[in-house]
Amino acid sequence: MIGELIQLILVWFGIYLIVNLSLNMEFGNGGIPNFGRHFAVIIGAITLGGIVNRLLMLVFGVHGNIIDASTEVSAKANEVIAQHPIYGLGLLIFTLALAFIIGFLTGSVFILPSAKLKEDYLGVTLLAIGEVIFFVTYYTPSLIGGYYGASVPDILAFIPGEKRDLVFVVIILAIALLVYFLVERLINTPYGRLIRAMRENENVVIAFGRDIMRIRMKTVALGSGIAAMAGALYGFYSANIIGSAFTRIEWTFYPFLMILVGGKGNNRGVAFGTFAFILMKVLIETYKFQIKAFLHLPFEAVWLEYVLFGVLALMVIHHRPEGILRESSIITEPVKNLKKAKA
Repeated sequence: MIGELIQLILVWFGIYLIVNLSLNMEFGNGGIPNFGRHFAVIIGAITLGGIVNRLLMLVFGVHGNIIDASTEVSAKANEVIAQHPIYGLGLLIFTLALAFIIGFLTGSVFILPSAKLKEDYLGVTLLAIGEVIFFVTYYTPSLIGGYYGASVPDILAFIPGEKRDLVFVVIILAIALLVYFLVERLINTPYGRLIRAMRENENVVIAFGRDIMRIRMKTVALGSGIAAMAGALYGFYSANIIGSAFTRIEWTFYPFLMILVGGKGNNRGVAFGTFAFILMKVLIETYKFQIKAFLHLPFEAVWLEYVLFGVLALMVIHHRPEGILRESSIITEPVKNLKKAKA
């Protein structure tokens, strides 16, 4: 039981860390309130469940609707992967690369209708666009199965039993760690300083001849590409994609709360906030009925998670708006060299 809980915590930590790093780059560093983060995660799911599944249908000569055909395709793909593990690794890399590319392209289009809006209107508009995509995905079974869902291949079909989950944990954490270092490196470049300047004062950036709309497009496109990879990873882990899994609460509001708890603009704070939040979330979901009985709560246990996290959000915003770990200064190469010279 303890081992399963730890694995579950680490899996969700890895997936959400990727999403939160992408959102922190947009919101924490760039000042773009992207309340449509679930849009990019859905794009990753569509890439796996809708595009990759259909490509595999062509490869294996399977016909029919995506709901029924995906089950047959997954079974055939699993047989091949079980005999040739390299195909599982190749499928993972191909899907993640495709998810990033499609997420990047759709993200740049996603921001276009609202790129010139101010923060409040921008956030609401992005949320509305994200919700439209969610409902289209949910109520269109021909896309990725809608509310019925679609099966996806098991990229670790060659690994039996409990070892499969353990290896998946390692893969997700490795990808999350790689994304962390890449985003951290990116933020410490001139581009990172540019988006921070945009967050602080757009007029100053414009005065220096920079195009705010173009900067926003690049930032949201890059963040969407990263978040789309998380959506594809989630699909691989669950081995099934269903439209109802990609709600604004799970993939937009919770990521915002994790960032606010840890500290926006600080990737280390984001990692801390993500782990602390996921730890609480998994424990609450696992022991919610015991907690309800112990505290004699006057409402059903299924609402406990939302109540506690709502209270947490209010407490953080009121008492610690900068988060647990405050944003640190960007240390450029000249500053590093100067410190080394003084040392």
